[in-house]
Amino acid sequence: MNSEVLPSAYLSLFNALKDKPKSLYFKGNLELLSYPKVAIIGSRKMSVYTKNCVLELATTLKNAGVCVVSGGALGVDINAALGSLPLHIGIFANGLKHIYPRTNEKLIKEIYAKGLALSENEDAYMPQGFDFLLRNRLIIALSEAVVIAQAHLQSGSMQSARLSLQMQKPLFVLPQRLEESLGTNLLLQDKKANLIADFRTFAAHFGRVKEESYEDEFLQFCQKGVSVEQALQKYGEKVYEYELEGKIAIDGIWIRLLK
Repeated sequence: MNSEVLPSAYLSLFNALKDKPKSLYFKGNLELLSYPKVAIIGSRKMSVYTKNCVLELATTLKNAGVCVVSGGALGVDINAALGSLPLHIGIFANGLKHIYPRTNEKLIKEIYAKGLALSENEDAYMPQGFDFLLRNRLIIALSEAVVIAQAHLQSGSMQSARLSLQMQKPLFVLPQRLEESLGTNLLLQDKKANLIADFRTFAAHFGRVKEESYEDEFLQFCQKGVSVEQALQKYGEKVYEYELEGKIAIDGIWIRLLK
């Protein structure tokens, strides 16, 4: 199914740009454009720690009614989508007829079906190197704030950080260990970015965070992070029942809360 042309009224969402798009193509739910929006972008080669943080942050934002915006790339981008669907907007450098990168095909199709996909390029277009930076300017312009989850000093994510500052978008980073994310640590040192010390507090700036309730013993057990094996030993088939009910997600060997 071909993409559709985004109604021109929505282009005002990109007024922060000097080179505003003349047209955009979309697949999915246009209602997401009316939600509060936060961008999460970062390294394709992220650490396990960053992956877990991105999943938790994206899920926390979703549960607060905040839409996460990202670029569908490997690493941080696609995990931001995994944690936030269906409240996710993916902005792509390629035309939407093509799935790129192919590694993310399953989740990108979920963005098309359950979230919202946008592209500045016609369906058949295959991206060039410069298109990814052009895409990033759209991600930043559309969002109320930008989170750089992990970044090397010389990287597209750091170029996105500079774009965020030029557009006067609030810039945030995750707490990182020394030598693991030199770019975000430098942004923090130079007072160009704010630290996210608590995901719920951060989400409350943009949406409505529900009061936590741990009356459910199983969910309370999973809240601090447990493996599937630990949960199965203690609760048996309840693990899979809760997964089917959408209360938890199983990511590899780990359990992640969804509600």
